[in-house]
Amino acid sequence: MRMLVTAKFPHEPFNTMTRKGEVGKVINKIMEELKPETVYFTEIKGHRTAMMIVDVADPTKVPMIGEPWFLIFNADVSYHVVMKPDDLQKANLDALGKKWG
Repeated sequence: MRMLVTAKFPHEPFNTMTRKGEVGKVINKIMEELKPETVYFTEIKGHRTAMMIVDVADPTKVPMIGEPWFLIFNADVSYHVVMKPDDLQKANLDALGKKWG
């Protein structure tokens, strides 16, 4: 199952890690572990933010996605199940509409 994972970083400890020249190495280590399909870094409401698509085959693996961000950066992390267009087609919305509509 694909998930959109958003990690919003508070200014600390991120600023301190950046000043020490450590933040890039730490983020790379997390990326090597998570192996996201894609990742973007942006700003949301004044906070540095990472947004990534991660394929999670087993729901017991969800904690390994969030814990590095929680423990190292004190980040706020959210998870959202996402689908590609072909996944949405396979969901058979027309039949669901007939059944529940």
